[in-house]
Amino acid sequence: MALFCVDIGNTNILMGLYQGSELVTHWRIATDHQKMADEYAMLILNLFERSDQAPESVEGVIIASVVPPLTGIFEKLSRRYFRRTAFVVGDSIDAGVPVRYDNPAEVGADRVVNAVAACHHYGSPACVVDFGTATTFDALSVDGEYVGGAIAPGIGIAAEALFRRTSKLPRIDLALPPGVIGKNTVHSMQSGIVFGYVGLVDGLVRRLASEMEDEVSVIATGGLARLIEPESETIEEVDDFLTLEGLRLIYLRNV
Repeated sequence: MALFCVDIGNTNILMGLYQGSELVTHWRIATDHQKMADEYAMLILNLFERSDQAPESVEGVIIASVVPPLTGIFEKLSRRYFRRTAFVVGDSIDAGVPVRYDNPAEVGADRVVNAVAACHHYGSPACVVDFGTATTFDALSVDGEYVGGAIAPGIGIAAEALFRRTSKLPRIDLALPPGVIGKNTVHSMQSGIVFGYVGLVDGLVRRLASEMEDEVSVIATGGLARLIEPESETIEEVDDFLTLEGLRLIYLRNV
């Protein structure tokens, strides 16, 4: 069975195609609020063709989205081009992880999906750190329940704000500088952003872990996870496709 998984984020859209339990190919494209269903379809069908994948082989589509206007666009795309009604992760779908939040509807679909994959592959208790547009921290109890977490501005947001709100600081690449003490403006900015976020991550993870039972597994995912992980003292695993795997597991549970 070919399953097309789509994670719609504020900055990027991560897509993956599974054959059974194997992720055979994946793509990441920029989120564009102005694109219509047909425009996204032309881009996606071209990616399928270049990866030697047949759209007609897709037997299921599942979507997690934190961008409501694009959710309907991808549902329409699924119906028109894959001839499938997409599963959309939300209140009506059984994710398999109880959500112990004051208002469960407030929890982003991607956070629930990550929790499902983390619980399945790494066990609980656990903490998932997702480096997306926002950096999110999600806690799973020893009983495999989603119990909450923390949300911080993403690394990209911080870097862009520093560039936009200061007159003389340049836009920089997010990369590890030679050392903490920067010898020029670029390295000084990289130090403040990268090592600053390492401190933020380690500090928040330790505080989360102190409120949980037993030893906590810490899994990181998202586009910049591999930039932070080598410097972090708390991140144990980086799983680039944690969200896609969570989508696959939720689809199988509901089908």
